[in-house]
Amino acid sequence: MATHPTFSVVVPVFNEQEVLPEFHGRLVAVVRALGSAEIVYVDDGSADRSFEILSGLAAGGGDPTVRVLRFSRNFGHQIAITAGMDHARGDAVVVIDADLQDPPEAIPRLVEGWRGGYDVVYAVRNTRAGESAGKLLTASLFYRLLGSVSHVEIPRNVGDFRLMSRRVVDQLRGMREKDRFVRGLVSWVGFRQTGILYDRDARRAGETKYPYRKMVRFAWDGIVSFSTAPLKIATWLGYGASLLAFLYLLSVFVQKALGYTVQGWATIMVALLFLGGVQLICLGIMGEYIGRIFHELKPRPMYVVQETLGPAEDRGE
Repeated sequence: MATHPTFSVVVPVFNEQEVLPEFHGRLVAVVRALGSAEIVYVDDGSADRSFEILSGLAAGGGDPTVRVLRFSRNFGHQIAITAGMDHARGDAVVVIDADLQDPPEAIPRLVEGWRGGYDVVYAVRNTRAGESAGKLLTASLFYRLLGSVSHVEIPRNVGDFRLMSRRVVDQLRGMREKDRFVRGLVSWVGFRQTGILYDRDARRAGETKYPYRKMVRFAWDGIVSFSTAPLKIATWLGYGASLLAFLYLLSVFVQKALGYTVQGWATIMVALLFLGGVQLICLGIMGEYIGRIFHELKPRPMYVVQETLGPAEDRGE
């Protein structure tokens, strides 16, 4: 029976050529002290030299084992994490980004929590160096909003840097929804979970992979994936519009009784534009959910692996 590693470290990579050598060196120094381990890099369609660097790491062999998955194109960060978990063989799986904002040196503390009996040990950001006040504010508002509308308790100030036991990973592998919010899925699965505090470093090089446009989309994915609150908002907008129309009707009767008449089209146009806007908002919200249903029903794979480097997969089961 073939053996499998105790630990798997899943690392999604997208255009990180500037930091990959330093990241790998620091990561190897950490995982070597933990026991048998493997590192699973997922190249999410990088356009720079990232895959070339990863190919060299996989060809170097040694301990820990390095395996590389190369996507046929960019499928997105959450999909890359999913692919890494699909191919991870360890009894515990750590997810960490390659940009060095999440320090590999914090991994032993995650492992300590796992060995203490927890199935999920997530890293809570105590400080966040190099991030603007605007980004910190929007992140705080997002987690507060998500916590208020979701039925699943998702920890605040927590990203995807975490350790998961094999049974948690196996549950996640069975969830094949395509619009993924991994940290929400991990919370939804349950089991024993705890957090550790760490200080998040500033980005060493390159550009952030989550500008405001992608952050907004990511936040929307999280809200829509774990709450029907937007649909309820659409309903309340309809109630609000109906109430305003009723109040306006009462005002018309009052003006008529007092002998006042309303001249011109201004009032009519305002009412029409308001009602039309509410209707379009409601249709847009419903369309978002219908679009996700359409997306989920298509039998396309979540991702396409163009190339795999490193040892063959065998968990020895």
